[in-house]
Amino acid sequence: MTRAAALGVALAGLGIAAYLTVVHYAGAAPVCAIAHGCETVQKSRYAELFGIPVALLGGLAYLGILASLARDGEVFRTAAAALAIVGLAFSGWLTFVEVFKLHAICIWCVGSAICMALLAILTTARLLRSPLPVPAVAR
Repeated sequence: MTRAAALGVALAGLGIAAYLTVVHYAGAAPVCAIAHGCETVQKSRYAELFGIPVALLGGLAYLGILASLARDGEVFRTAAAALAIVGLAFSGWLTFVEVFKLHAICIWCVGSAICMALLAILTTARLLRSPLPVPAVAR
């Protein structure tokens, strides 16, 4: 159940990231219910990190989470949780930038941050509920 929910949330996040990546490369303004909020954020210097659009980085994170969710095992459960937690921390920093430096809110970014928060909860719960591996007995 947790895995299915996480897959759905990760797909939604990937959709948001893909949309914002396309908008970024098209040089267009994203559709936004808040007057100029999304465009202000999308066109800011914070929209890229080392020349890579933040939306593309988010898309790669969602793809990594999806790939980790597609497999079972402690390593994959740990990878999904770690990616989601790092993604949530990065989303938190970006939200801080939106509010306190840009004074603008992008509803797409808020949606992605919510997706990452849900993924951090779901993937961590999945990791913690998994049975602990039994160590092999030395012979």
